[in-house]
Amino acid sequence: MKFVFRVLALAVLAICVNGPRAAAQNGSIEFVARATPSGGLEEPVRGFPFFLLSKSFEQVTKEVDASHPPLVMDSFIDQLEVSAELKAWMKKNHCVQLSGEDFIHKVAAADILNVPEFYSAYLQRNTGQESVGFPKPKYKPSDKTKDPAKYAKLHDEYHQAIERYIGQNPQSKDGLDLELVDKDPYSKWQALVSKRDPEVRRQAIELAQSKYLAARTETNLQGQGFFTAVAPGPYWLSTLDVAADVGDVRPRWDVPVTVRPSETVYVVLSNVNAVQPHNLP
Repeated sequence: MKFVFRVLALAVLAICVNGPRAAAQNGSIEFVARATPSGGLEEPVRGFPFFLLSKSFEQVTKEVDASHPPLVMDSFIDQLEVSAELKAWMKKNHCVQLSGEDFIHKVAAADILNVPEFYSAYLQRNTGQESVGFPKPKYKPSDKTKDPAKYAKLHDEYHQAIERYIGQNPQSKDGLDLELVDKDPYSKWQALVSKRDPEVRRQAIELAQSKYLAARTETNLQGQGFFTAVAPGPYWLSTLDVAADVGDVRPRWDVPVTVRPSETVYVVLSNVNAVQPHNLP
């Protein structure tokens, strides 16, 4: 019986000695979050949730992104019902948008002559401009069977004349995209992108809170937040994928912080160390 009491006494002593010592090894984090709108004064970020993560939210997002099959533009292009020449042009330019100034700028005279869809659209826009110097074909469709050599020669000369005309009148490409509306696959591509990216972000937020969350808090009216009894080690002070709303700025944070035994770490969050807007990795 004395032996049992002695064991219990030793156990209680161990708890009394080791428990407070282990607790004393923990550290804490005190932070303040402020944001400065354009042309305004610095304001505290009040009542906003902050998460202490054992892995940066950026890396968590990359982890989730890597688990989802990437969208391969070339594979998407291969499935389109367009000419082989247009598919080759899209792959070369890494572009599936057939509208806008950037598209018009990408299309060279040689592209117009080589890609059937571009050639047809260009003629549709310009064949009514013969009176201002647009070339006229000197061959007839019947020449293709009656005199193939003559047809080929005149056809090549016509293409050369069009190429010169485009060089002298680059504005003649304007409006080319209006004739390609039914061929433009950009909306289909965007639909795939818009479906994948939000799902990656949703799963990243879920994973961050289920696997890498060490603690959570909210800022007070002064924009201050506190994490106590934090085990020593590296962490990230994060707002996940949620941006604060301060005037015309929308800062998010994912700031590394190292907790040391029995020490308090002080962190100031501002526009300077906010996450810069970017797409998924």
